[in-house]
Amino acid sequence: MATRAAEQKNLQPDTTQAPGFSKPFAHIEGSVLGFDFGEKRIGVALGEHLLGIAHPLTTIATEINTERFRLIGDLIVEWKPVTLVVGLPLSLDGEEHQLTLLCKRFARRLEGRFNLPVVMIDERLSSAEASQTLKELGIGGRKQKPMIDQVAAQHILQSYFDGLKQ
Repeated sequence: MATRAAEQKNLQPDTTQAPGFSKPFAHIEGSVLGFDFGEKRIGVALGEHLLGIAHPLTTIATEINTERFRLIGDLIVEWKPVTLVVGLPLSLDGEEHQLTLLCKRFARRLEGRFNLPVVMIDERLSSAEASQTLKELGIGGRKQKPMIDQVAAQHILQSYFDGLKQ
């Protein structure tokens, strides 16, 4: 497995901006954590740049910020991501709203606390897509609640990977 220093050398800057991304990205190797931010819960997904496939990981089900960031810190220590991806909630017409501002603040805190690059990606309809995915797996209604946020994070992270392939 490559060391962090070796992973840093694999950076090949690409200043193009993919649709849905809030800032340019680089083609790198290493794991990526994706987040579906919510005021009550944060869904988390895991993926690997090389494979370009996202998987649901966990749901952080606390509203206490210190606990949220402690749990995220534990995930960062365990998975050693090289990038963090945060879904940016926008209205269907692309306008920002209150949750958008909270999400941007969350992304800035992630970047500041963990000194990792954070990419924000449009997450419109990710929760609806997550619900549909769970329905297709035979999980409906209230049974979706413990899983929907991490599956939404999976959709967000997969959108990031799909954007890198274009």
